[in-house]
Amino acid sequence: MKVPAALGARLSKIRRPSADGPAGIAAPARSDRRTKHLTKRLKPGDIAIIDHVDIDRVSAEALLDCGVSAVLNVATSISGRYPNLGPQLIVEAGIPLLDGVDPEVFVRVRDGEVVRLEGGTLYRNGEVVAKGTEQDAASIEAAMIEARAGLSVQLEAFAANTMEYLKRERELLIEGVGIPDIETPIEGRHVLIVVRGYHYREDIAALRSYIREYRPILAGVDGGADALLEAGYRPDIIVGDFDSVSDQALTCGAELVVHAYRDGRAPGLKRITDLGHAAVVFPATGTSEDVAMMLADDAGAALIVAVGTHATLEEFLDKGRAGMASTFLTRLRVGGKLVDAKGVSRLYRSRISPWTLLALVAASLLTILVAAYSSPAGQVYVTFLAAHWDAFHYWLTGLLT
Repeated sequence: MKVPAALGARLSKIRRPSADGPAGIAAPARSDRRTKHLTKRLKPGDIAIIDHVDIDRVSAEALLDCGVSAVLNVATSISGRYPNLGPQLIVEAGIPLLDGVDPEVFVRVRDGEVVRLEGGTLYRNGEVVAKGTEQDAASIEAAMIEARAGLSVQLEAFAANTMEYLKRERELLIEGVGIPDIETPIEGRHVLIVVRGYHYREDIAALRSYIREYRPILAGVDGGADALLEAGYRPDIIVGDFDSVSDQALTCGAELVVHAYRDGRAPGLKRITDLGHAAVVFPATGTSEDVAMMLADDAGAALIVAVGTHATLEEFLDKGRAGMASTFLTRLRVGGKLVDAKGVSRLYRSRISPWTLLALVAASLLTILVAAYSSPAGQVYVTFLAAHWDAFHYWLTGLLT
């Protein structure tokens, strides 16, 4: 797998130990058993300590975006259940990756404490505090080959999860029973749904002309709302359980839709209430991106453009969750309206390019000037302007001298 060019540019800015400096990497350690929570606190150069079985690509890119100098995983980065993409991305970026690190590292190392990583061993003031198995390109490739061999088992499990979800949510999927009404006017308009997933930054940048011309409804799924704000847009709707979205996004004026459990429990609702805002509650078994798609479809969207969502079989499996079955079925439900952002950016071209518009304006001005200069009235007007220019020039010269 090749590291994307944009990501490679960011990785080039990460601080590396000097070849002439001390062996290993000395840096502050930051730890959390939830990778997405840890990435909110990481700073460039930090050593990340996680407990993440089968590191997926989105998590790996988030760690690399933070500029980590090393990743220590208490769990197994590739368990063999399926060929997950994260570890390969980390290793190809030149970031040390350790597997099977002693779980006591969460207790032994304080958050922010400076430690030193050398090979597969973590030191503090010369004392060994944890050990792990260092991964390299060869070990990752071997693990990926083994994981691909068992891919059929994962496909069977995915199919079983899909059927189970269809049985539980057939009324929601087929008839739309339980989809709440929202205030944002969507009927007949395009809806752009942004998930902070695969290449979301690049996709948003590629869609600037499309957004400028069509003015779609902008829907952010949790952290996707912050992605829209970073790109200079204000989301119209924010959907999710709100565990990975900023207060700035939640208070930007967008309509809020809380994704709740099927039994009605909505942990994210308390945060909205504490902020003094109201929200629509949508109980559903699937993922928040599914909820956003079903809301847009039910409200009469003419087209749904998806940024950062899961589109391929590799991406569904890389998420490593049974809930991905809901995303698969949701895509079937809204299929006629759904377009992936990459498809839009490749097929769409602005009807009038800025250079064409500039050339048209210049040609129009030139035509007007030539016509004015050629007519008798134009000659009089030119003489009038010349006289005023001479008067202005005389006044300015006198003022300066």
